Amino acid sequence: MKKHTWKIIFGVVILLLGASIVYSQQASQEANEGVVIEPHVKGNADASVTLTEYSDFQCPACGQFYPYVKDVLDKHGDSIRFEYKHFPLITLHQFALPAARASEAAGQQGEFFAMHDMLFENQTTWSQAKSPDAYFIKYAEELGLDVSLFKKHLSSSVIEDSIKKSFSEAQALGLTGTPSFYLNGEKMVYTTYEDFNAQIDAAVSASTPGAEATVDTSSSTSAEIENTNIKFEI
Repeated sequence: MKKHTWKIIFGVVILLLGASIVYSQQASQEANEGVVIEPHVKGNADASVTLTEYSDFQCPACGQFYPYVKDVLDKHGDSIRFEYKHFPLITLHQFALPAARASEAAGQQGEFFAMHDMLFENQTTWSQAKSPDAYFIKYAEELGLDVSLFKKHLSSSVIEDSIKKSFSEAQALGLTGTPSFYLNGEKMVYTTYEDFNAQIDAAVSASTPGAEATVDTSSSTSAEIENTNIKFEI
């Protein structure tokens, strides 16, 4: 009798295990359904000047630099192509990867940069929460996204793989801190915002015959770069 009972219990466990695996596979397929990963480009996609940022949504220095990048794009308009790339320093920032996922989930509905702005503008709020997911969903609602679809895409393995790929790209370049910027493929080295701005002004001027470079000296804020020598794993 006992042997028969154990057989029944074992059979039930196997059935539940099988059902769990099937459900997990279905959930994964639903999360990945329709997901398309594209470069995150702002400004003029065909501009001859390209500014690339490797960044972390929870990095305080990236948050401080966010308005400066916005000023550069406002100033140069169609003369510059800006591309954002993920470099979540997860050994320092526990919510950097979830935030990157949230931006990509919003990107599936054409609102990557809208969520990008939300995350940086509210960085001190969600980054100090026990769990930031409620804030991410709130931001999705405020942006008018399909929240049900947004929630599904938060767990997309395709999205996570794309973030890992961007992270690996940053590592291959030897980057150890955020934000890190490349101007026309060359890593930027600067100590102040004025220097950062002047280098971009010069690149834009060089790409525009007859134009003269103008340097914005209205701010004396130094670029605070979050720099580490540790090896990051994601």
